[in-house]
Amino acid sequence: MEETLKILVVDDDEVARMAVRRALTKAGVRMELSEMCNGNDAFSSLKNTTYDCVFLDYRLPDQDGLTLIQKLRSWQIKVPLVILTAQGDEQIAVELMKAGATDYLSKSRVSSETLAQILRNAIRVHRAEMQAALANQQLKESNEQLIRKNQQLERQRQQIQLQNLKLSEASRLKSQFLATMSHELRTPMNAIIGFSQILLRPKFAQLTHKQADMVERILNNGKHLLVLLNEVLDFSKLEAGRLELKPELFDLLKVVNSTVTEMRSLAEAKNLSLIVQTDLQNSVLYNDSVRVRQILVNLLSNAIKFTESGNIWIEVRELPANRVAIAVRDTGIGIAPKDFKHIFEAFRQVDQSITRKYPGTGLGLAIIDSLVRMMGGQIFLESQLGVGSMFKIEIPRQISLQNPVTNISAFHWGGESIVCSVRNPHESSKASMGYPHRQL
Repeated sequence: MEETLKILVVDDDEVARMAVRRALTKAGVRMELSEMCNGNDAFSSLKNTTYDCVFLDYRLPDQDGLTLIQKLRSWQIKVPLVILTAQGDEQIAVELMKAGATDYLSKSRVSSETLAQILRNAIRVHRAEMQAALANQQLKESNEQLIRKNQQLERQRQQIQLQNLKLSEASRLKSQFLATMSHELRTPMNAIIGFSQILLRPKFAQLTHKQADMVERILNNGKHLLVLLNEVLDFSKLEAGRLELKPELFDLLKVVNSTVTEMRSLAEAKNLSLIVQTDLQNSVLYNDSVRVRQILVNLLSNAIKFTESGNIWIEVRELPANRVAIAVRDTGIGIAPKDFKHIFEAFRQVDQSITRKYPGTGLGLAIIDSLVRMMGGQIFLESQLGVGSMFKIEIPRQISLQNPVTNISAFHWGGESIVCSVRNPHESSKASMGYPHRQL
């Protein structure tokens, strides 16, 4: 259905207005036609009514067409304007089009065909201009929003950068504080341990059984505190990237056996059996023996801590590609799958409450992860709640000093150095039970 157009004809000549009306009617234009004979009335009507097109005589009694066009533009009234000119006013019409008119037509050429064509073209051009203006306005608004967003993002970036600088400085001060305090606390702690050992020597003093028991408690707690201090000190060095491996030739089995012997008293206190299983054709490694022992001590300490009854196995195996594996299995409480991603994080423990049953700094596994990464190795974890856990490390038989020194970025979850599995750790190790072993 053809739309009905609202058209305004402004001309002080009634004959001219009639000619336009007849031509549009003959052309079959559906319209609501309004007529004005001066510029002021036309302006008032255009302020209150929206027209699809205006046919405007240039020479009006109260003002010329240029003045009316300028007033319309100043009021932001946008409507297709077709200038009706007399003979010889074509140049003036061109100037009016520059001022904002849409088209012009000489009154001598008014006919149904030309007028209908001019009308259609004027409406089409005007609507295209309106769509373009709307698109430009939307683009401008989008651009302004984008500028505001960019400004907000820049402010946020600057705030984040400032926060990062503060966090970096706080981390540096924290690491410095941890290193300083750990170092300062180790000196009196070593003195406490040393004097306690002297007091326990039979030739030094004759202590009663009760006194000897108290000194023994002091010694054991002092050693425990020294272990915690060493963990904090190692963590601060790792975080600052200052911990380096010191490789040397050593016998892995001797390190394993001596470590197990040292940990035996802790296991016996809980009636746990320590079982060593070995399958090494060559037990000589070129690695950092102190750090390998530290890894084994941490794994054994955790196994003893979280196992109330049963056994703890220490397995040492030969691997292809000149690598060795050290595994510690237990029959302890196990680890829930949801906690796998937390246990290797620094200062993170499954039970974070101050009333937790199992004490510790929460740095042991994070340090193990970092040391294994420095050695170019991997950690494997298998665990089931109520069944037990197995932590296995695979390290090269010979490490390279070109391995980069680790830093705080090593303390994270999801790296290639950690592989976790929800499975029974004892089923996967049944084949290894045939290894030569001895119970300690």
